[in-house]
Amino acid sequence: MKKISTLLLSFVLLITPAFATGQSEGLNQMTQLHGFTMGAAMSYSQLRKNDYLDLIKKHFGTITATNELKAYSLLDERASRAADDGMPVMNYKQADAMVGWAQANGLKVRGHVLVWDAYMCDWFFREGYSKTKDYADPETIQKRTEYYITEVITHFEETFPGVVYCWDVVNEAVGDSLMEYLPGDPRHLRTIRNGGVNLFQKYMGNQYVELAFLYARNAADALEADIKLYYNDYNAYFADKAAAIQNLVRSVNSFAKDENGNPRKLVDGVGMQGYIGGYGTQSGCLSDSHIPMIQKAILGYAALGMDVQITEMAVRNFEPDQSEKHAAFYAKLFEMFCALNTENGNPLNSVSIWGLTDAPNEPKGSYNYNLNSPFGGLFDEKLNEKNAFHLVCETLGQSKWQK
Repeated sequence: MKKISTLLLSFVLLITPAFATGQSEGLNQMTQLHGFTMGAAMSYSQLRKNDYLDLIKKHFGTITATNELKAYSLLDERASRAADDGMPVMNYKQADAMVGWAQANGLKVRGHVLVWDAYMCDWFFREGYSKTKDYADPETIQKRTEYYITEVITHFEETFPGVVYCWDVVNEAVGDSLMEYLPGDPRHLRTIRNGGVNLFQKYMGNQYVELAFLYARNAADALEADIKLYYNDYNAYFADKAAAIQNLVRSVNSFAKDENGNPRKLVDGVGMQGYIGGYGTQSGCLSDSHIPMIQKAILGYAALGMDVQITEMAVRNFEPDQSEKHAAFYAKLFEMFCALNTENGNPLNSVSIWGLTDAPNEPKGSYNYNLNSPFGGLFDEKLNEKNAFHLVCETLGQSKWQK
């Protein structure tokens, strides 16, 4: 009887008019009743996909550029070599188009990301920005990084005032295994990624995270802008890594002093990337045990005075016949978000989804297949609402969780 009731509910939700489950409001309007906004990922190429843009405008309040605001996308190697002052030069063409679209449509932007060792341009760390020359000294790299962070934050704030409301200042600086960080470092600061060195750690120094946040805070303060600064990482709800991230936050927020000798709060919040389930495999997906782990991590970061955002969420599902279980898991996850904010004073202020739509034709084993999964979306590949979407809306509509 229970199975029949579940199937009947699924059928009813699929045929019910949009207004009955609250979709006419848009997902972002519904989640704001529970203290958090909804965001979605977007790439430069999607600026030409009107159906995707319409979906974003209807259901989301923020966007995160998948690659276009990252350093390796903004840095201009040839122009940097030719610069008279020896400082790096940026090309903002694609990034400006995306942030400009957001501004024109009343959306905010998560700035992602200022400092990330993965895929970072090797030439940025070399004398004269030349791949044939030696690596520069730490003082030079620090000056370049400070200049880069200051210029990027300033550019977007002055060009699009108030649109980029927060920045992931540093991404994924905490290592996962004993081989990836120095023994005895409670921050687990990453020295190695996939067998390659962390160029920031090696050539800028062991306090590159602290310095990056200091540069970003100084830039925001100079602009007198209300820009929140986040540390962002994956697996941030697993206990060992969460403890290391908390230690890193403590280190950053005790690094600098104000004019009265008091510690400056350089980090405002923690971004939990929110890839939930196995990477490239169904094993570990849709396990209810993840939900209390996520809840505990959010509360742990909030206890340090951090705002918390789920920044890159993908509820992974690699099997099409698990769609009912996927929908139920999604609803339970949002029920936890709502209850958490109601009972704990709104520690969670945003949820951004990267695995937004299904991609059943994605080649098995590809990066996007493994990262977001082919059947993990709230919407199918044609942007139709899935049962997961309807069950989330039903959960958000429950008055017991509304403010």
